[in-house]
Amino acid sequence: QVQLVETGGGLVQTGGSLRLSCSTSGRTFSSYAVGWFRQAPGQEREFVAAISWSGDTIVYAESVKGRFTISRDNAKNAVYLQMNGLKPEDTAVYYCAADRSDTGAAVVVTGRANYWGQGTQVTVSS
Repeated sequence: QVQLVETGGGLVQTGGSLRLSCSTSGRTFSSYAVGWFRQAPGQEREFVAAISWSGDTIVYAESVKGRFTISRDNAKNAVYLQMNGLKPEDTAVYYCAADRSDTGAAVVVTGRANYWGQGTQVTVSS
């Protein structure tokens, strides 16, 4: 069983930065694709970014391209989401998702991952 824990959320002003971390206890997820989703109040969950187990495949939502960077450190069982140039519309609960994937990150990008964290709140004030 893979248990995911997100940390790093908080309150930041417009234009500020935050770095989210997704870590796992128990089984290593070095062979897992990992991604981030977010859900704002009253809205559907949306894809943000994903990375393959090797880091060779990285996918971003258009809304965060050029501002957010996803990376991973398999030795530390951690995936990070560096968020720069934050906007009020980035306010949401951010969730980490993961699933086994030999190649690519499609299983995460398409929302079919079997493992999800509890989420961390990101609030951007105007």
